[in-house]
Amino acid sequence: MSMKNDSIEMLLVKGGTFQMGSIFGQKTEEPVHSVTVTSFFIGKYEVTQENWQKIMGTNPSYFKGDKKPVEQITWYEAIEFCNKFSQKEGLTPAYTINGKDVFCNWEEDGYRLPSEAEWEFAAKGGKYSKSLEYSGSSDLDEVGWYNGNSNFKSKDVGTKKANELGIYDMSGNVWEWCWDLYDNYSSSPQTNPHGVTRGTHRVHRGGSFCDIDIYCQISCRSNFYPDYSRFNLGFRLARSIR
Repeated sequence: MSMKNDSIEMLLVKGGTFQMGSIFGQKTEEPVHSVTVTSFFIGKYEVTQENWQKIMGTNPSYFKGDKKPVEQITWYEAIEFCNKFSQKEGLTPAYTINGKDVFCNWEEDGYRLPSEAEWEFAAKGGKYSKSLEYSGSSDLDEVGWYNGNSNFKSKDVGTKKANELGIYDMSGNVWEWCWDLYDNYSSSPQTNPHGVTRGTHRVHRGGSFCDIDIYCQISCRSNFYPDYSRFNLGFRLARSIR
């Protein structure tokens, strides 16, 4: 099942329980713990510069191209895009924004950033996961643009192989902002975790065209201040199911 609104296609991810994290990566990916997520929609592709320009009227990206992922945007700018796109599509915005304070209503049908757990579950292929190292393959060249094949430039979305759910570029191309404030993992089982309520950095996932292969592994985590932007950092959309 998929939805397509103004050239942004959303795919249904059926909920399930999975083991989040890894013992084969960095210490920030431990401990491995059980997480259950309910069904949600996620973008088939990273948000492109064409998508961004239609809603925001600008293009801040360093590597220009309509079908390339938008980059050089902050977490706050990604949040603003989500609300504006929701309003354009007649949906109820998921975010309430008061200066630097942002509240997410996970019950609304508007566009939002995926939680870190949703992102990893989707990257792993959801209920159809084959337990691969990268999103869609254990051979990164098949599914991702990274420093070994990109010539250190972002690429048009969807030009590599999709993962088990039909989602593209969850390993490589550009890092993707998630909702969560960064913190160490808990070992306790969780259901629909949305991260901690206090912190300074927001999570981003997936690696990029200028990173080595280990940063493109599904469980790899990174984080920056939410007002940080970089030429290899973008996002993809998610939506709750009402």
